[in-house]
Amino acid sequence: MSRELMLLAALALGYLLGSIPFGLILTRLAGGGDIRAIGSGNIGATNVLRTGRKGLAAATLVGDLLKGTVAVIIAGFTAGPEAAMAAALGAFLGHLFPVWLNFKGGKGVATYIGVLLGLFWPAALAFAVVWLATAATSRYSSLAALVASAVTPLSLWWFGHYPLAVLFVVLTLLLWWKHRPNIERLMNGTESRIGGKG
Repeated sequence: MSRELMLLAALALGYLLGSIPFGLILTRLAGGGDIRAIGSGNIGATNVLRTGRKGLAAATLVGDLLKGTVAVIIAGFTAGPEAAMAAALGAFLGHLFPVWLNFKGGKGVATYIGVLLGLFWPAALAFAVVWLATAATSRYSSLAALVASAVTPLSLWWFGHYPLAVLFVVLTLLLWWKHRPNIERLMNGTESRIGGKG
C-alpha cells in the first residue's frame, strides 16, 4: 500500500471510530431517549450529565476519550507515526462531524484528550493539570478546556514534537470554533459555572 493510501485508510479508520456517538447510544440504551432533545442538544458528556445520571455521563466521557486513543494506537501500531496522526485527525473530525448525525456532533474535548493520550501522554497530563487549575480558579469548565487546549500545541512544541504541535494547532482551532456559544457566554457573563448557575 502506498503512503498516501495508508494515510487515507488511517484517516478513515479514525473518522469511523470517532463518529461513534456514545452519548446518544448510552442514553438511549439507558431509557433516557434522545440526548439531543435536552439541554444544549449536544451529544457529549456535559449534556448527558444534565439528565442527572452521573454514571452515564462518566461512561460517555470515557467512551468519547477512548475512541480517539484506540484509533491512534491501532493506526500507529499497524502503519507508524504518520498514520497515527492521520487517525487522530480523523477521530476528532468524526466526533465533531459524524455522518450518522447529519454532521452535528459534540464539541470534542474528550476526544481531543483521547487522541493526545494516544500520541504523547505527557502532553495529555499537562492538559489535565492546566484544565484542573483553570477550573478550580474560575469554576468554568468551558474556559478550562479552552485554556488547556491553547496550551497544548505549545507544550508539544516545548517537548520537541513539532509535527504534533502543528496538528494540535488545527485541532485546537476546531475545538474553539465548536465552543463559539460558550465563548460568547463567557464574554457576557452568562456561562454556567461548575457546581452552580451563573
